[in-house]
Amino acid sequence: MMYSLFSFSLLILSLVAGSTRSLAHPRKPHGADPHNHANASRSSSLVSAAWYAGWHSDDFPLASVSWNKYTHLTYSFAVTTPDVNTISLDGSNPDVLPQFVETAHNNGVKALVSVGGWTGSLYYSTAVGSAENRTAFVKTITDFATKYKLDGIDFDWEYPGTQGIGCNAVNADDTTNFLAFLRELRAHPVGKHLILTAATSVFPWAGPDGNQLSDVSGFAKELDWIAIMNYDVWGPWSATTGPNAPLNDTCASAENQQGSAVSAVAQWSAAGIPTHQIVLGVASYGHSFHVNVSDAIDDSGSLRPYAPFDAALQPTGDKWDDDAGVDECGNENGPGGNFDFWGLIDAGFLTLSGDPAPLTAYDFDVCSQTAYVYHEESEVFVSFDDARAFTAKGHFIKDTKLRGFAIWEAGGDFNDILLDAIRSGAGAA
Repeated sequence: MMYSLFSFSLLILSLVAGSTRSLAHPRKPHGADPHNHANASRSSSLVSAAWYAGWHSDDFPLASVSWNKYTHLTYSFAVTTPDVNTISLDGSNPDVLPQFVETAHNNGVKALVSVGGWTGSLYYSTAVGSAENRTAFVKTITDFATKYKLDGIDFDWEYPGTQGIGCNAVNADDTTNFLAFLRELRAHPVGKHLILTAATSVFPWAGPDGNQLSDVSGFAKELDWIAIMNYDVWGPWSATTGPNAPLNDTCASAENQQGSAVSAVAQWSAAGIPTHQIVLGVASYGHSFHVNVSDAIDDSGSLRPYAPFDAALQPTGDKWDDDAGVDECGNENGPGGNFDFWGLIDAGFLTLSGDPAPLTAYDFDVCSQTAYVYHEESEVFVSFDDARAFTAKGHFIKDTKLRGFAIWEAGGDFNDILLDAIRSGAGAA
């Protein structure tokens, strides 16, 4: 889910540069069938959701979740494997999943599992790449959902028709095949009752020619909603510092319009996903950069949101940060440099109330609605979302009548500062 690799920037550049294409859906909509789970859920209340990272369950146990503030929680991740008949929870504390589902249900919260993620999407393309495999994968998903008594499945394929981490299987017909798979899944006796969602990039999926599609309306008929992962828009792979999760970029200069909630919602809705089927993915973490003082602070004493940085001196983030090492594709990577919101407090950037700590330079970019902090001594510069940014995103959700929000990840917050802010802004509290 979190991207700290150069290949993500290649994805962004290729999608921005591409023209749009269409993926038609020949079937009629589901209509107003009261037995259709997707149709019923689309007319219900605000989705207040988060992903729960199973591998962080020791530090952030189920008892620490504010269940009464969520409608949906998604356990992450089950990953794709070379065997279409199997998805794996290895690395995500599989023993915790049954407890997660039971606790969610005891609190009236819908329990989902996310399949894929940045490191877990290697075999999505082959799993849906033929009619035989699609039928097998439908059985794999429905058996998994039945085994764990799930309410739904979140498909976090990063990304159909476009390379993600660097060694995913990719097919020009990925998006077409994905839709065919979802149709078959939705027609299944188990699948028709599941909540089916998809985590997406800020741009519509790619078509057979590699360019982003202008019509993805077929997916609106099969999915309950999409969750636009509006984060990792800027990071250590970028040319300069920038907003991790910009609310808006239409007010930025042309070279700094790399994607935002505003532009993403506009593109996905224009491509056929109604706003009431769009959930905004929001980030409880930020990206760090090593920036010289002269580059970080301008003549007026303000922090520069788009500053040059030294990639060779990538800071290490908090204890949940990605360590330097070899990734799933065999590539050497440095530290991710990620700071969760609680990590910014632990590192002394913020106080316990989430406000800038003494001796910390702070600025808020009004265009992107992004917070920045900077330590002059360590020369560590962080782009992140604070309560003000989350409140603004909540207002955006309410004003544009989006389906709700989903936080990556539940455990990244501190004392519900971010969760309370976005719920308040969206009118849920």
